[in-house]
Amino acid sequence: MNHFHIVKEKLQNKTGKIGVIGLGYVGLPLAMEMVKGGFRLYGIDLDKRKVESLLSGKSYIQDVPSTVVADAVDSGRFIPTTDYSVIQELDAISICVPTPLSENQEPDTSFIKSVVNEIKKYVKKGTLIVLESTTYPGTTEELIQLELEAIGLTAGVDLFICFSPERVDPGNRNFNTHNTPKVIGGTTERCKELGVLLYSNVVKTVVPVSSPKVAEMSKLLENTFRSINIAFVNELAMMCDKMGIDVWEVIRAASTKPFGFMPFYPGPGIGGHCIPLDPMYLSWKAKEYRFYSKFIGLAQSINDTMPEYVLHYVAQVLNIYAKSIRNSKVLILGMAYKPDVDDLRESPGLEIYELFKESGAKVQFYDPHATSFRDDQGNVVHSVKYDSSAFAGYDCMVLITNHHSFRYQELADLGVPIIDTRNAFADIKSDNIYKLGTGITKTDRKVIVGA
Repeated sequence: MNHFHIVKEKLQNKTGKIGVIGLGYVGLPLAMEMVKGGFRLYGIDLDKRKVESLLSGKSYIQDVPSTVVADAVDSGRFIPTTDYSVIQELDAISICVPTPLSENQEPDTSFIKSVVNEIKKYVKKGTLIVLESTTYPGTTEELIQLELEAIGLTAGVDLFICFSPERVDPGNRNFNTHNTPKVIGGTTERCKELGVLLYSNVVKTVVPVSSPKVAEMSKLLENTFRSINIAFVNELAMMCDKMGIDVWEVIRAASTKPFGFMPFYPGPGIGGHCIPLDPMYLSWKAKEYRFYSKFIGLAQSINDTMPEYVLHYVAQVLNIYAKSIRNSKVLILGMAYKPDVDDLRESPGLEIYELFKESGAKVQFYDPHATSFRDDQGNVVHSVKYDSSAFAGYDCMVLITNHHSFRYQELADLGVPIIDTRNAFADIKSDNIYKLGTGITKTDRKVIVGA
């Protein structure tokens, strides 16, 4: 029996041992689904604190309850480890390591390369290897297939190699790893067949495509589409500010059209691991073919300017009250990149915080989920505690993240100027709320001299 049929049988009867490399926002939820699917799962991560936490039954990912981790560990079917040598026991491996951008805004694939170097040391013939890390088209073949074939292992014969882009949306209550359709492409037909078989055991819908490049490009299309449309509506918000038109009402009106329109919403910038990064991966790869994407560059430029636009907007509001940003007490409401999560990756709030500091403001933040971060100087900044009487002493509050747990009416009743970048106070009528994308047109207000 050849390697293909051996691993196929192991995946069918769930006797195969599976490994997930990288136990972060992508890897840990996937690992738990694979355990639920009936597999024995080895979770590999070099962060000893993460592994120790998991071994003690504690989760550090908001979407994965500690009870689920504890049950998986206690069952003996989830084995977290920092030891790469367990690869020699595995029949299938999913790679879920970070793919950040370098300081020059170029793809940093060092984590993938590091994993591949470890795989080369320990991999056995017949192993299925699936890359899930978001990256540019061609990565799977260039960084995995070619590297492994260079040591004498042939894809589709000795090893089976696929790409299946992660589609994790932290905090999404409707879609998770199990019920989000999974795209997968293999370097050969047999590779694809085994990849589909593996994931069919753990997700509801698997979508096979003709190649890893198609699967890689599909993920970049998804998030570049969002980046470009968010940039457009951010630009529209700035236009509406100039024209004194409420962009949020405009979007609501346009959304009543039952066809041909999909609403996107403005904000203080883009965050998370995908939308700020993925378009740059695509743009970087396109340059190899002497193709320069105008849409991607323009969208990135507009989205990148939003934190500074928020600062400018705040300055205009403070001016109404005869104040400047310098020496003003500013409270940022919400620091996570999206509502109801503790994820700070690429959050625009982080940049806005630094911009306020550079402008001389006395800035603090409140976030019940993301309770601390490191500033540009490496100092740990902690969230203030919720205290409405203390909040009343700020010169303004800037809503960056619209967490559902915020007491919006109570905050509005404090009388402190609130700059709302998310339309979170839409249902509250108050003269002290200023919404991004509506214009500062209330010129009939009395300037409070000396306030």
